Amino acid sequence: MAQSEIITGIDIGTSKVKIVSLQRLADGGVQIIGAADNEMEGVTKGSIKSIEESVSSISECLEKAERMVGFPIENAVIGISGSHIMTQESKGVIAVAKANGEIQEDDVDRVIEAAQAVATPPNYEILHIIPRDFTVDSQEGIKDPIGMTGIRLEVNAQIILGLTAQIRNLTKCIYRTGVDIVDLVFSILANAESTLTKKQKELGVCLINIGAATTSMIVYEEGNILHTTVLPIGSNHVTNDIAIGLRIAIPTAEIIKLEYGQAIAKDISKRDEIDLSAIADTEKEGSMVSLKYISEIIQARLEELLEIVNSELKSINRDGLLPSGIVITGGGAKLPDLIELAKKKLNLPVFMGYPLEVNTTIDKVNDPEYTQALGLALWGMRHTGGKSSFTSGNFSSVEKAVDRMKGWFQSLLP
Repeated sequence: MAQSEIITGIDIGTSKVKIVSLQRLADGGVQIIGAADNEMEGVTKGSIKSIEESVSSISECLEKAERMVGFPIENAVIGISGSHIMTQESKGVIAVAKANGEIQEDDVDRVIEAAQAVATPPNYEILHIIPRDFTVDSQEGIKDPIGMTGIRLEVNAQIILGLTAQIRNLTKCIYRTGVDIVDLVFSILANAESTLTKKQKELGVCLINIGAATTSMIVYEEGNILHTTVLPIGSNHVTNDIAIGLRIAIPTAEIIKLEYGQAIAKDISKRDEIDLSAIADTEKEGSMVSLKYISEIIQARLEELLEIVNSELKSINRDGLLPSGIVITGGGAKLPDLIELAKKKLNLPVFMGYPLEVNTTIDKVNDPEYTQALGLALWGMRHTGGKSSFTSGNFSSVEKAVDRMKGWFQSLLP
């Protein structure tokens, strides 16, 4: 098996690191040949806090994945997320180069370079420049201007930025594990590769990934990204609320959330109880707690999260107006009754997000927790061909940013 046919995605979260390796098949399809996860240390709220602990956790996960793949993993697409990620809108305008006015690929490259020439906040670097649509003279809403005729070419683009310190800390961790970086990708952007269909993106859909410390969301319509953001609430907040409400330790609260938690409390009998001493030896025997009370704690925090999601949709005038609804992924998505609660709070169809159209005999990958790592590997297959488009240092240069968006732009073409 040629290693050039293999691409790996590494999803580094606050609580876990996950790795998925793909092989390109002769028929053009892809097959999952390796998958692993490991407890993640050294990360808080999506940001690296300890280089040593992070490197150790990632290295352990790589060893697990390499045992499945059968050889060392030498390069990978890396996901980046966290509350430091921000977006801003931009426009670029150029004059078409050819005398006959026919728009070439070079014109598209130049107009996107022009869109990047905006002031960025101090200590931030550009991760992605994503073209939404183009305007040729007065004709708006064009997806692919190549071959058209005009004098003036404009682009509406979204720029995704990350904090320079976090980008460098993350890349340092990866390089210290001995892995080269093929690309560094905003995680929710890659997540859409494994979870959403082109039809969903055309009709209008919101993808939500509920992680341990943060929740990422991205909204598509007519195949374009309308909005993306990272919210400062994740499934760990639910655990913390349970710990505070029941006056118990965090590990005990996590067990209760996973084994007994439900997102809707109203149908649970007040008489249903659990004995905390059966879960944790530190609790006194006979410490009974109502399951309804536990679910009320969980529901309150999830409703807060869903209200913030709805506010984000309102900010782009899409609340209740996405025909393909909401797709929820991530470990936090698996809490019982969350989908039903989201339907009620968001007034939209809501679905659990699972990996789409990928061959695998590895059962654990068919899980909402793995959509992000899988999406990163798929991103590498579709947008980089497994060839590196990432170079450390001077990350936000115009040439590099334009190179990184070419695969994205080509994927939008009919």
